[in-house]
Amino acid sequence: MPAQTTDGAKKRLIVLGDSITAGFGLEREEAYPALLQKKVDAAGLAYEVTNAGVSGDTTAGGLRRIDWALGAKGADVLMIALGGNDGLRGISPEQTAQNLADMVKKARAKNPTMKILIAGMQMPDNMGPKYVESFKAIFPNIAETQKTELLPFLLEGVGGDEKLNQADRIHPTAEGQQKIAELVWAKLKGML
Repeated sequence: MPAQTTDGAKKRLIVLGDSITAGFGLEREEAYPALLQKKVDAAGLAYEVTNAGVSGDTTAGGLRRIDWALGAKGADVLMIALGGNDGLRGISPEQTAQNLADMVKKARAKNPTMKILIAGMQMPDNMGPKYVESFKAIFPNIAETQKTELLPFLLEGVGGDEKLNQADRIHPTAEGQQKIAELVWAKLKGML
């Protein structure tokens, strides 16, 4: 696949997410989308990475703003990294799944050839075993039914590690964001 569009413009990779994507508590350039841009550039790929992360966002919020995030041009690649705030608020896994599926459908309506990566999230055990398992199953199910790529857990190796998270134990430090960028890049580079 060529790295540029036919008019020579860079292709668009949009990361639609919440505070983890936005880089809560950090400088914007420390958030994993900015770090992905550096990896894209180093690989010589002509993609512009857009950080469409909004702190506190849920899948319902993502669904409301996906058209805005994609803009008139849409995207060549879309990463959806939402759902963590749904889980922390106890929103039903069925509603979260429906919102994610609807986001994928809206994105594909704008560009049927768009490549989409769903980033999974997990809930802490204190949410109860039934909820934790139901929530964890959302992301692979959406990837399968909507024919998207899947990153099973966005915070793999970061979540729960005090050294890689800020004092709130929810939001990654700059070092944690670097680990997320490595994890995402390992999956994403094959999609570009």
